[in-house]
Amino acid sequence: MSHALIQSTVVPIIYLLSTVLFIFGIKQLSKVRTARRGNALAGIGMLLAIIGSLLELGWVDYRWIVGGMLVGTIVGAAFAIRVQMTAMPEMVALFNGFGGIASALVGMSVYWDLVVQQSASGRVYEALGTEAAVAVMLSILVGGVTFTGSLIALFKLQGSLKKGQPILLPARHFITFGLLLAAFVVGGVAVAAAASESVVWVLALGAASLVLGVLLTIPIGGADMPVVVSLLNSYSGVAASMTGFVIGNPLLIIAGAMVGAAGLILTQIMCVAMNRSLLNVLVGGFGVTEGGGGGASDEYTTVTSCGAEEAAMVLENAESVIIIPGYGLAVAQAQHAVRELADLLKARGTRVTYGIHPVAGRMPGHMNVLLAEADVPYEDLLEMDAINPEFKNTDVVIVVGANDVVNPAATKDPSSPIAGMPILNAHEARSVFVIKRSLSPGYAGIKNELFEYDNTMMIFGDAKKVLQDLIREVKEL
Repeated sequence: MSHALIQSTVVPIIYLLSTVLFIFGIKQLSKVRTARRGNALAGIGMLLAIIGSLLELGWVDYRWIVGGMLVGTIVGAAFAIRVQMTAMPEMVALFNGFGGIASALVGMSVYWDLVVQQSASGRVYEALGTEAAVAVMLSILVGGVTFTGSLIALFKLQGSLKKGQPILLPARHFITFGLLLAAFVVGGVAVAAAASESVVWVLALGAASLVLGVLLTIPIGGADMPVVVSLLNSYSGVAASMTGFVIGNPLLIIAGAMVGAAGLILTQIMCVAMNRSLLNVLVGGFGVTEGGGGGASDEYTTVTSCGAEEAAMVLENAESVIIIPGYGLAVAQAQHAVRELADLLKARGTRVTYGIHPVAGRMPGHMNVLLAEADVPYEDLLEMDAINPEFKNTDVVIVVGANDVVNPAATKDPSSPIAGMPILNAHEARSVFVIKRSLSPGYAGIKNELFEYDNTMMIFGDAKKVLQDLIREVKEL
């Protein structure tokens, strides 16, 4: 079969199959039950995309390609095997950054090959074509912003950059928007410049995009980082789509557009769940604590604590229990312990369900995936809208490592930074047990009023150990 026939017939069919698999894969990722199958379908789609791209290239020197694939496979496998569930958001942020810088480097390589190497006497838009030249500059700009923005998000999620707090520079909005405007101007000049003079402008655009990614992300606090990671995921898709235009690959355009759209939709869903607009998130500053307080333990005056034995005595007579998982559950890797406790209570005739907040943990679906790992029945996981009406008729709520998503200040204090944010109404239950290491604030950096409610008792300690103690006490009842 000739290469021309392969390019005109076989490759488009492979690209079409790959696109269909991507679509069905993303669709099935939306539910815990089908997520693994969706991931497998998307992986097969990516394999087909690689095969189609290689067939489209024809006979070339495959040494660099094979070497790159081997390195990428080893690095990807190492991450997938070694990464902890608690570090999954950081890994997503890092992969977003990899996607962004890859798109930027491809754009620069095409520019260097076609403009600097082959058409040094012409202009950039003449060498590439106007549309392709604009796409090159956009891939560099969006890719650079995605790369450094994702690295900052990674450091903030790890708490290694000012413990996730916003970094607010003087006149930051003027600096950021000024640099963004300058980046567009520099990109336009680079498109119109003579090839021999454009290198400086392209390098300036790349530098501006890297700085811009930092400036756009550092003022955003830890409470908004899950939203930012989703947005950066969208950016990486846009950058990939621009790269598809640059190299003339229709599958890359489609796949990048799907990632960009999916990331943007997810970002909007999370903003709605936090009752914040995307503009509020990008402006930043949420989670700043004034005067070093911001919900520290010395602000609490009427907190009641208890041990596992007292909690087990209350659970003995409970007909209904709702468990609310949070990031503390993930940190302690306590998903199997919480499942064991739930099974014990069910065996005693207690109805047990789980209240899942859309932004519990550090990324959308974090709690669903974590509990699915422990084989918690999917039908026991109830979203916020479904579970909230149940709290008033619930005997006991067990909050495991959650904080802001159960803070009544969101609905009762109009001056609170999280005012209007939809929460799980745990405070409406007859009894509430909050398992937490300390009274330290959550991502929002504010006091949690639930901790001082008359029906709330704190159980301080590592979530896994506390749950194991509860399991032992319940068995002895």
